[in-house]
Amino acid sequence: MPDIAIAHSKKEKSSSSKSEKKAKLKDAKPKSEKVKSDKPKDKKSKKRSSDDSSDSAKDEKKEKKSSTKKIKTSEAAASTVPATTNAVAREFYEKHNISVTGDDSFMPYIDFSQTPFGSDILKACAKFSKPTPIQSACWPVVTADRDVIGIAETGSGKTYAFALPAIHWLSKTHGDRAKKCKKPLVLIVSPTRELAIQTHEQCAEAGKALGITSVCLYGGSSKSQQGAELRQAKPAIIVATPGRLIDVVENDQTLDLSEVGFLVLDEADRMLDQGFEKDIRKIIYMLRQGDDRQTVMFSATWPKSVRALADTFLRNPVRVSIGSDELAINERVQQVVEVVDRFQKDKRLKDLLVQYHRTRKNRVLVFVLYKKEASRVEEMLKRTGYNCVAIHGDKAQNQRIDAIESFRSGKIPLLIATDVAARGLDVPDVEYVINYTFPLTIDEYTHRCGRTARAGKSGIAHTFFSEEDKSHSGELINVLKAANMPVPDNLLKFGTTVKKKQHGSYGAFFKDVDPNIKATKIVFD
Repeated sequence: MPDIAIAHSKKEKSSSSKSEKKAKLKDAKPKSEKVKSDKPKDKKSKKRSSDDSSDSAKDEKKEKKSSTKKIKTSEAAASTVPATTNAVAREFYEKHNISVTGDDSFMPYIDFSQTPFGSDILKACAKFSKPTPIQSACWPVVTADRDVIGIAETGSGKTYAFALPAIHWLSKTHGDRAKKCKKPLVLIVSPTRELAIQTHEQCAEAGKALGITSVCLYGGSSKSQQGAELRQAKPAIIVATPGRLIDVVENDQTLDLSEVGFLVLDEADRMLDQGFEKDIRKIIYMLRQGDDRQTVMFSATWPKSVRALADTFLRNPVRVSIGSDELAINERVQQVVEVVDRFQKDKRLKDLLVQYHRTRKNRVLVFVLYKKEASRVEEMLKRTGYNCVAIHGDKAQNQRIDAIESFRSGKIPLLIATDVAARGLDVPDVEYVINYTFPLTIDEYTHRCGRTARAGKSGIAHTFFSEEDKSHSGELINVLKAANMPVPDNLLKFGTTVKKKQHGSYGAFFKDVDPNIKATKIVFD
């Protein structure tokens, strides 16, 4: 891959050669004018000629100044972006703990100016100074039409890692056809409604300047309304949850996915954990097959189930991992674990809010486990005088959307949520996460903590741990140690044993089988 500095120098050489040719023509022109005006008829003509020559001299000076300014600015822009050589790429990968397997010939895009995206697409990144590590490493691979597996922590910028290349692919491959499509060309599958809505909003924002539209399909909302939106918008991009997508395609028959050539599976590990594997396979068979489709898969972890799915549907993929393939918490999150009696939680929560929510304007997210618990904590805090709102599965979708929007805008800065908001809630300014009740799995704990310290900022995740949570003590201790966080002495008393992970549907009564192992044929004599 050619160095960017070399590309810049070639452009400057060609521009300088053109300016030299123009200068020679200008030098030649005044000589011919002098020959014609050797015998002036009167003084006025002399005056005019002298005025004209002075004006042309001024114009030449202006042109020289502007050209030198342009050269200087271009040189300055080129000098600010280091050439992405093998040495620079190696240093960048080591700094951000990035590993690339499958094909390591791609050079990372360390600066936005190195990307092939046009200025219209890059408007979406105007508030960011540079790409995140997952974006830097994935963009060169995805824009080269290769299948990609991206493994990265929560809050790492994965959405733009696939959204911008998808819009670039639409613009490059389909041009104006991508503005109104009889059949969608890009499909993004997400595990939850909140994540699907958020992804749709970012795709719509990034594609707005190019006239590329997106429609979001999810359960809990009117199918007829979503169908009308499909017919009216004729979108190039569909963002959907698996269940609603299959319902719209198979039962309503208002959507045809046979032209989809760019597929994104977002939070693949979560979809498989929730039992969506059968639905995902069904969806994939509705799309273009083989070389006619590019597939991009993003996940926070790299378990066997995700590997099996990748082996089945991806063509010679490049895997980009940021940090460990295991689920990890952002290093900018300060984890505080407090062992408390369950009857003291309300008092401790109020005490923490006095400390963390002193201004009552900064964003604080309180996680609980159950729907009724969310409503109870919401009412308790409202009686105390806090401006807060709860979000959980029993609330209607429009109420959930309003709650998230109010929290994102800062209108209601205190949000109480069940794990429906553990993934998919992207609010960059959440300063504190309080785990009022410990989640059912250590993975959900990790995703909860990932709601703070987003977009390069730092944050605090404060967790209440009670006697009822002791089965998670070993895993929690390991997570704290891995992040170099202090482990409370009274947490160690619960033990450091890590129990084997259980199946979401069958509990401990299941056998962990590698699906890639071929069955042994038994022959009876």
